[in-house]
Amino acid sequence: MAFEGLSDRLDNAFKKLKSKGSLTEADVRDAMREVRLALLEADVNYKVAKDFTNNVTERAIGAKVMESLTPAQMVIKIVNEELTALMGGTQARLASASHPPTVVMMCGLQGSGKTTHSAKIALRLKEQGHRPLLVACDIYRPAAIKQLQVVGEQIGVPVFEMGTENPVKIATEAIKLAKDNGYDYVFLDTAGRLHIDEQLMQELKDIKSTVKPHEILLVIDSMLGQDAVTVASSFNEALGIDGLVLTKLDGDTRGGAALSARAVTGKPIKFLGIGEKLGDSGGCQPDRMADRILGMGDVLSLIEKAETALDEKKAEELEKKLKANKLDLNDMLMQFEEMKKMGPMKDIISMIPGLNKKVKDTDVDDKQIDYTMAIIRSMTMKERENPDIINPSRKRRIAAGCGMQVEDVNRLLNQYRSMQKLYKQLNGKGSKKMMKRMQRMGMGGGMPGGMPGGMGGFPM
Repeated sequence: MAFEGLSDRLDNAFKKLKSKGSLTEADVRDAMREVRLALLEADVNYKVAKDFTNNVTERAIGAKVMESLTPAQMVIKIVNEELTALMGGTQARLASASHPPTVVMMCGLQGSGKTTHSAKIALRLKEQGHRPLLVACDIYRPAAIKQLQVVGEQIGVPVFEMGTENPVKIATEAIKLAKDNGYDYVFLDTAGRLHIDEQLMQELKDIKSTVKPHEILLVIDSMLGQDAVTVASSFNEALGIDGLVLTKLDGDTRGGAALSARAVTGKPIKFLGIGEKLGDSGGCQPDRMADRILGMGDVLSLIEKAETALDEKKAEELEKKLKANKLDLNDMLMQFEEMKKMGPMKDIISMIPGLNKKVKDTDVDDKQIDYTMAIIRSMTMKERENPDIINPSRKRRIAAGCGMQVEDVNRLLNQYRSMQKLYKQLNGKGSKKMMKRMQRMGMGGGMPGGMPGGMGGFPM
């Protein structure tokens, strides 16, 4: 999980501050020394880390902070604000040409994820009602054109290619086609190299000078760490990039590239790659990222994720059943299916304040959901609709049918009964707000045993 290592170190530094009723200037400076070390260990550029902690220290040793009732919380608030500022302050959006198509030039080193992320951004735009076009300008890498065609087919976006023709000509012809056929976004998937060289940069400069793209996005592999700064600086000096795309954030527990690249180039992070699926991409919202780094969760992103993944019609049907307290195991199965669409359970739980701290030390196994779903699918429709009829002989048959133990079947049935009890209580108390929140976040069915949660293993 991105920033996990940095979050842990910052948490330790702030614990010392929280343990003190009042703070001295020395306390703040000691804490900032630890924060600087935490940033450096997370592969943040040295100058960036130094400037960051200097800014926090300067603000934190002010009389307003030192004399407040909660000085430690005030310092953490300042760190949060400075982290947000470090990542750009506000969300930066993709350019939009006054006269379509908007031409977006994707560049970066080989293996950074240019092709995949071109498709990811195109998919986001398509879902918003736009008509994007992908263009194969990488004529050197074996199977590069085929790769773009495959991802284009997966998301239902057309791909323009001219084989091994000159990339400048390919880009020019693609833009002509886009204008003639009503495509409003054109993504130029350019060639990369294993390292920066003159040939690569000259080709990119030629494409830029000829087609004059509205947006040049540099795609950076966040796993590069300190090298990300060098790559970002070189491309920016040569091309004058407009924004950054950070990929593979889910594979980097340090997250230093995210903090360094933006600070060094002065260019905003416009997109984040947080998974292998083509739908695993999002815009960079600095305030939410800062919250997650500081272990405060990210409820808004969780809700947006749920709203994108979950079936609205199914949610309405669930709401009716919730109000009538008529949930059965079919509904529980449906909820698990919907939750799986949202991605790994550990990532979901990490967005929930309070649970995000617990989950890092908990082995959250997504296979537990699969096992639970297998048990339900081993039941007859009659058993799913009326679990009370499941007697010992039925339990043995269900367990044998899915390769599980009778104890596993009993555990599931106990969870189901806890869920029924919980919703009955909520309905009885008239807690509409809580019900709505749980429905909205796709939590009607609860979680398999062993996962962090509330009553009976279910999220609260």
